[in-house]
Amino acid sequence: MIVDLSVPVVSGMPVYPGDPEVEIAPALTVAAEGVNVLGLHLGSQSGTHVDAPFHIDDALPALDALPLERFLGPAAVLDVRGLPPRSPVTPGTLEAVAGRLRPGTVLLVATGWDGHWGTPEYLAHPYLTAETARLIVAAGVRTVGIDALSVDPTPAPADLPAHRALCGAHAVIAENLRNLGPLLEAQAAGRQVEVSLLPLRLTGADGAPVRAVARVG
Repeated sequence: MIVDLSVPVVSGMPVYPGDPEVEIAPALTVAAEGVNVLGLHLGSQSGTHVDAPFHIDDALPALDALPLERFLGPAAVLDVRGLPPRSPVTPGTLEAVAGRLRPGTVLLVATGWDGHWGTPEYLAHPYLTAETARLIVAAGVRTVGIDALSVDPTPAPADLPAHRALCGAHAVIAENLRNLGPLLEAQAAGRQVEVSLLPLRLTGADGAPVRAVARVG
């Protein structure tokens, strides 16, 4: 079974405050030019996307400098659904997946906040504390995704503590995931979950949109 973990990319879709708005419109049409081609205007952090370490520091690796292994692998899904708005995901929550955290694992944090996509409440999402992010890195994990706008609170502190802890270890971060519920069910049933977060191949980029999918075995 393949599970789509991505939000649709459409004109006027939600973006992080201050990011470029998304505009998609026909550039060429069959009626006028004989082919259909869309014109796209969007930011590198639009929709479901990954952050490269370069996103928060010019001295850190850009997207195309990272190994492809950073973007796919077996998933461990952390269930923190039910947290109130703007709540921290604390270190103690990691105990539920501690046995699954190791190098090569893709840690997905299920807040349930994808249910607020397109509403003002989406900005009031739970977030990782810096200590939680450091423990994830200490376990060898270098790929972390969340079904929310950011791993840090929105609006973010100036130092972006969770981003800095993860990106400083050359980890990648996937944000605006959706539909992690079926993966939690599969994990509880002992089924293998493999995740792909492969981005567009943009040179020197801070990040890129992805078509995030999971294969449930």
